[in-house]
Amino acid sequence: MLHVDLDQFIAAVEVLRRPELAGLPVVVGGRGDPTERGVVSTASYEARAFGLRSGMPLRTAARKCPEAVFLAVDKAAYDAASARVMDVLRSFDVPVEVLGWDEAFLAVPADEHGDPAIPAERIRAAVLAGTGLHCSVGIGDNKLQAKIATDFGKPRGVYRISSATWFEEIGGRPTEALWGIGRKTAQRLAELGLHTVADLAGADTRMLADRLGPTMGPWYRRLGRGVDSSPVDATPYVARGHGRETTFQQDLADWDLVADAVRDLAAQVGRDLAAEGRAAVRVGLKVRYAPFETRSRSRTLPVPTTEADDLAAAALDLLAGLDRSRSVRLVGVRAEMAPPGPPAT
Repeated sequence: MLHVDLDQFIAAVEVLRRPELAGLPVVVGGRGDPTERGVVSTASYEARAFGLRSGMPLRTAARKCPEAVFLAVDKAAYDAASARVMDVLRSFDVPVEVLGWDEAFLAVPADEHGDPAIPAERIRAAVLAGTGLHCSVGIGDNKLQAKIATDFGKPRGVYRISSATWFEEIGGRPTEALWGIGRKTAQRLAELGLHTVADLAGADTRMLADRLGPTMGPWYRRLGRGVDSSPVDATPYVARGHGRETTFQQDLADWDLVADAVRDLAAQVGRDLAAEGRAAVRVGLKVRYAPFETRSRSRTLPVPTTEADDLAAAALDLLAGLDRSRSVRLVGVRAEMAPPGPPAT
């Protein structure tokens, strides 16, 4: 299994469009104005050297690195660049499972000498030649191992982790290093005395099932052992939903204005749905109170719809159930879509 991950993807796309930015600390986020509220979508490696990272407020990024170049997010450009990368990967005529804009799994046979690094290097070179973008490639006996190996190879490298080298490579790392274990789960595991990957791999299965659930507990132990039986799924990627959100430049205490923003966002989401020709079956609302506390709610619609008025009505009902005595920093509306149906006959 190979895992291909584009290096600093969004920043790299922007540098391709503006070659004069090569080697400079580049930050992409919001409308590209660090005096406004917004967060970093991505930072170039040069910017990361100053401690900048995804999710950081733009104002904080500007304080840490005043010389950084700030650019607005351009989703259409990243969609187009991602499509070109995936076309290159599919040209190898092997199963390709797209994970998002900038990464994919491939099931690739080793070369005639049994060395999987050779096709990995070919793929890396082909992506660069075809798109101008650099990538790193992780090699593993399964998708889990390949995904983790990629981080070892960054940037612009190839790295292999196998079942034979699993514990040597990551046995001593924290459980959060595993793909599938986030910060909250890592905290729960730590409460059970399981701090490292090796700790988790050696944990008692029954104890994990009792404390973390009969399905998830044993599954976490499998992750710790580097076990993953999932195949590369070449089914074309289909978006599960569309969402829009806005960050207010000043906290809003007037909830009538918050409601107006919800209506506007619902209209944008409705246009996104109509463009794709798929209906929403569920609507979600996100509200971030000042200074930075987030609440999310969602509900299933009585019938699928692409109508902005229906989306807005559902979102406003969700909004009515929240604490209206507090000021709002951000609001977002998301629609989850029904799966695409079979072609008409």
